[in-house]
Amino acid sequence: MVFEFKNEKICVTQNAFGYFAVQDKCPHNGASLSKGFCSKNNEIICPLHRYAFDLKSGKATSGGAFALKTYPIEIKNTGVFIGIKAKWWEA
Repeated sequence: MVFEFKNEKICVTQNAFGYFAVQDKCPHNGASLSKGFCSKNNEIICPLHRYAFDLKSGKATSGGAFALKTYPIEIKNTGVFIGIKAKWWEA
């Protein structure tokens, strides 16, 4: 699933390893990672060129792309909480 908060699109996914939140835009060519899929190796795969990124660290595991921005995520009875750092001018 993807959602936008303060002009940041965030892809949230769940697999056998847990819940993860990463930037939605692939750093290689800008495709929406929420339209991709997750591998059994805890990676998110870009739908455009099949670049793979580790969901925990954000590091590229295939291809020559930069790492993804990852966000801490916590699931509670009251909802899903994602840690997004406020800009210094918003604090």
